Amino acid sequence: MWLKSLIVASLLQMGIAGTAHAKGPFGSVNVGNWIGGAFSNDETGAFSHCAATTPYANGVILVVSQNAAGTWSLAFASPSYRFNKGENAAIDVTFDGQEQARLYATAYQSNMLTAIMPLNVVRTFQKASLMVATAGRAVLNFDLTSTGPVIAALANCVTKVKADGLDKAGDFTKGAARPAATAEKQPSPPAGSKVARAKTGTGFVVSANGHIVTNHHVIDGCVGDIKGNLTGEAAMVLRVVSSDASNDLALLQAPSTTTFKDFARIRDRSIRSGDSVIVIGFPFHGLLSSDFTVTTGIASSLSGMRNDTRFLQISAPVQPGNSGGPLFDTTGQIVGVVTAKIPALRIAAATGNIPENINFAIKTGALRDFLDNSVVPYQTAEPKGELKTTDIAGNARPYTMLISCNATEQAEAKR
Repeated sequence: MWLKSLIVASLLQMGIAGTAHAKGPFGSVNVGNWIGGAFSNDETGAFSHCAATTPYANGVILVVSQNAAGTWSLAFASPSYRFNKGENAAIDVTFDGQEQARLYATAYQSNMLTAIMPLNVVRTFQKASLMVATAGRAVLNFDLTSTGPVIAALANCVTKVKADGLDKAGDFTKGAARPAATAEKQPSPPAGSKVARAKTGTGFVVSANGHIVTNHHVIDGCVGDIKGNLTGEAAMVLRVVSSDASNDLALLQAPSTTTFKDFARIRDRSIRSGDSVIVIGFPFHGLLSSDFTVTTGIASSLSGMRNDTRFLQISAPVQPGNSGGPLFDTTGQIVGVVTAKIPALRIAAATGNIPENINFAIKTGALRDFLDNSVVPYQTAEPKGELKTTDIAGNARPYTMLISCNATEQAEAKR
């Protein structure tokens, strides 16, 4: 009853002055946990809007709607809210840790804030996987997995009701055009391309909520599901939360039902040139061991190619498949994310010499900025007593993952 009353109350967010009641739903919208349909103005009987709603574990209920004029709205409702009617609030929303917008919401009811969504925000909302909403000191996360088909169903609802009337309302999820923004999440291979082979890399868990760090290039070009698995355990489908191509970082998340025994801690003190480091990952998966491998070396330099200070140069050997893996110090804390090895053949062609033991990792400064922007509750720690390499490897086993997906031949060629 609470959910239905909120759907009905969403009529007020359309800004129809003096209207206090709505009738519906007519027909249905059922996508994932979203439910809704079409609604009329109870005083005039005219079609008003289509809306859908879903509850979240954080206690907030989202209501998305489009009115007969084509205006989209987003409402945040909760039985614990106590707003004065007419009260205004600014809500900052961040999608997948990258695209941001400010919504201006009004309390048409004491338990609900409603904001108009511009079309550019609707498109981003439609294709995003995660939305973080900030209002004052309140910060809330919303999984947007099903919003693509919900937006399509609501748009279909408005179009059909305007054309055929409320008396012919049916299942609005049927016949809803698949939005281009939703298709972008899992693009089909271009004409003439083939799925070449499994593409693999490494990732590591950085929060108790199952957030997983890897490289952007590890997931770039993936077709279909991205999977992750700990050694000896079944693979799970991972969701892309955010990605930063310029810093070669990506954030994935495990299903909410997954629990991890431990997660990595990020060193809260800068590493020094000459400090020992340990690389753990899954190089040449399927050719070498199915278990992760461990290599050691030192931090050779505090900058990367052409003095790029976002990166460390390391001497620990890395191979294809190590990308996205953790770089540890001798206390078992994260000091970087393995990203690349120097292009030896190109350097040899240019200089006549084959470079040895020149590899790179992303520093924790860039990593922490990325995690902060993605609102990830990671943990930091001061370096303490040194551990044996075997102990560091053993401690990393519960949170170091093989990342895999299928990639097109074209995508593989870009690597």
